Amino acid sequence: MLKWTLAAVAAVIVVFLMVVALQPSDFKVERSATMRAPAPAAFAQVNDFQNWQAWSPWEKVDPALKRQYEGPKAGTGAVYAWQGNKDVGEGRMTIMESRPGELVRIKLEFFKPFAATNTAEFSFKPASADTTAVTWSMAGQNNFLSKAICLFVDMDRMVGGMFDQGLTQMKALVERRT
Repeated sequence: MLKWTLAAVAAVIVVFLMVVALQPSDFKVERSATMRAPAPAAFAQVNDFQNWQAWSPWEKVDPALKRQYEGPKAGTGAVYAWQGNKDVGEGRMTIMESRPGELVRIKLEFFKPFAATNTAEFSFKPASADTTAVTWSMAGQNNFLSKAICLFVDMDRMVGGMFDQGLTQMKALVERRT
């Protein structure tokens, strides 16, 4: 009887490992919002990491969040590092590309609770004469552990929900200021 039980457990583990291995390696989470403001107004909120405190949802998750800024104040080369509680972890963002009113591309490095390196992008496109469509995306590679976690946690809903919240807060901010 013990042999059959161990064989069944081993079979379940093998099937689980195969299912995890077959999960997609690439992922992308993307959300958009249209704001009644010119593209430069929204762009300014993203291109300067010190502005993120006003609209980024992760800034409010840990009131004791430790922040460090390096490099230029804004644009290519600007760096924002953070250390926070278990909900925000520890990481670093570096602006890799900055095209005024069009695009901000960020190298996003997570150190805790899990190590990962992803790319975040914000694009700004005129939607009409007085509105801008802002798209926030994050893309990267899932390692084996990430693939296993994604079987139980809907990353698109979880991270996408935070993106929606951040875009809503950014929208309120830039619309109030224009």
